[in-house]
Amino acid sequence: MNDVIKEKLDKLPQKPGVYMMKDAGGKIIYVGKAKILRNRVRQYFQSSARHSAKTAIMVSKVCDLDYIICDSEMEALVLESNLIKENKPRYNILLKDDKHYPYIKITLNEEYPRMLFVRKIENDGAKYFGPYPSGYSIKETMELLKNIFLLPHCKKQFPRDLKKDRPCLYYAMGRCSGVCQGNVSQADYRRIYKNIVSFLEGRDEEVIENLEKEMMEASAAMEFERAAILRDRAASVKRLGEEQKVITDSGGDIDVIAIAAEDDLASAEVFYIRAGKLIGKDSFDLSDAINHDCRQLLSEFVLSFYSRDNFIPQTVLLSHYIDELEATEAFLTEKRGKRAYIKVPSRGGNKKTVDMAYNNALKNIENYKTKAVREKLRSQSVTELAKALGLEVIPDRIESYDISHISGSDSVASMVVFENGKSARSEYRRFKIKTVVGADDTASLREVLSRRFTHEAREGDGKFEKLPDLILLDGGKGQLNAIKSLFEEMNIDIPVFGMLKDDKHRTRALLGDEGEVYLNPTSSVFHMVTNIQDEVHRFAIEYHRSLHRKNAIESELEKIEGIGKQKRIALLKHFRSIAKIKTASVNDLIAVKGISLKNAEDIRAYFNEKKRAASPILHSDSVQT
Repeated sequence: MNDVIKEKLDKLPQKPGVYMMKDAGGKIIYVGKAKILRNRVRQYFQSSARHSAKTAIMVSKVCDLDYIICDSEMEALVLESNLIKENKPRYNILLKDDKHYPYIKITLNEEYPRMLFVRKIENDGAKYFGPYPSGYSIKETMELLKNIFLLPHCKKQFPRDLKKDRPCLYYAMGRCSGVCQGNVSQADYRRIYKNIVSFLEGRDEEVIENLEKEMMEASAAMEFERAAILRDRAASVKRLGEEQKVITDSGGDIDVIAIAAEDDLASAEVFYIRAGKLIGKDSFDLSDAINHDCRQLLSEFVLSFYSRDNFIPQTVLLSHYIDELEATEAFLTEKRGKRAYIKVPSRGGNKKTVDMAYNNALKNIENYKTKAVREKLRSQSVTELAKALGLEVIPDRIESYDISHISGSDSVASMVVFENGKSARSEYRRFKIKTVVGADDTASLREVLSRRFTHEAREGDGKFEKLPDLILLDGGKGQLNAIKSLFEEMNIDIPVFGMLKDDKHRTRALLGDEGEVYLNPTSSVFHMVTNIQDEVHRFAIEYHRSLHRKNAIESELEKIEGIGKQKRIALLKHFRSIAKIKTASVNDLIAVKGISLKNAEDIRAYFNEKKRAASPILHSDSVQT
């Protein structure tokens, strides 16, 4: 502790406020609040203090401190929040800022209502539900509701687009009621959306009662098909409501926040409950926080979480009491614009829900432990590999290359990347061989590596800007010598080794300038090299097969009159395979953009003719009567 800190500690007031720890460069590395500044800040620098390892590291970097006196805990809480957002201190909990959570918008103010995915609430007469924790969760809910109520999946607007086009594929599959064809009256359509609104507001029983009433009316009117649809719809609503319902004692919108900590690991779990339904959850790894006391950790997390302009619900349920509960509650109320409540339940439905969130947080910690063990093993494997190969630098980034072809045709190459022993799939690259004719793997590898490092040399080529610390080739001495020669020509100084296989195509050893490098088959480093070799081979084969299939399909479609390149692309994009195109009906085919009725009929006629030609015609020499 230096003289500057010692002098400031002696002058700390016994008042509430916010304190800021600074490093040698004057940068704020931690911001905290305290009821009594003198007591709280001095605790960090007491020789008898039993700090966690992370807190001890932070304190060792503190070269100066500052503080601001506040009139109340609430004022200190707001100031702390603002200082953390502005300075982003290294040792505070820092969560990603996401100000645009999605909502479901129901346009009941229109003649024919629509259900939309939006990220902004407007004063336009529509109803909004949410916010939802992710785009995925909201799209999943909307898709379920569309399937239950047989709503249109298209972007047509009614009444403008009524009876203008043929029904789409969803109608043919029985997943749309055919509103565009006039099959549903405006009154019935609005009734469907009123039921959806009731469901999203948590009034499941009212929706089921309405549907059952309509079912009985349809049955009495001898409309048995409609009655069956309404029966199935009521059953689906009941099942969906039961799946989403959560036991709570509080009404309205609720967030449930639980903290779990063990050793140097910590996790926060947040449940989002809207209208009595669990609509999603988020998990946060807080292991980097300097203090793993659950009460203090939870206090910091709540402040950070709701400082991100998140939606603030009516009630927040916590797994632990926090020291500044009343001040935090006042902070949430002020941000929300109306009363917000913080509760720490000890029994009942709320307690069961909090316990559920807490158990999820504990499960997260178990996952963190497993992940940490895997990462440690990977790190050890990379270190052992460097030692075995005699490398001066531990290879954080490893690139591996392989060539694939069939009898020398359609040659392709793959590049896979492993960072710190783990596959980095976003960094994978594929190459079509352009200059080599026939099955010459050595020349093909030389072309690919030349292109790869020519790309890297180009200014702004982000795809190849990261350079590898090690290159592994799926090949032997010929391939290795070719790339060594290339690197000498290009003045590239990167270690290169070949990966050798045994007679059964299993990893056997690595090959360098001084011969084979043996790896213990039971070691983690051998397992890592095997994984790299298998992955680069898989990626190359997969690319080659995809090109081969695509060429075969396009070649097949080229034989059909009127199906040019753009239409072939559209068909492949829509159906994904030639098998599905072969079995598609005319209605299915005309649903593809650019495919006319004549095109669809020509496609069907072509594949029907091929089918007849492939099937043997059975003749009977005698007819029995």
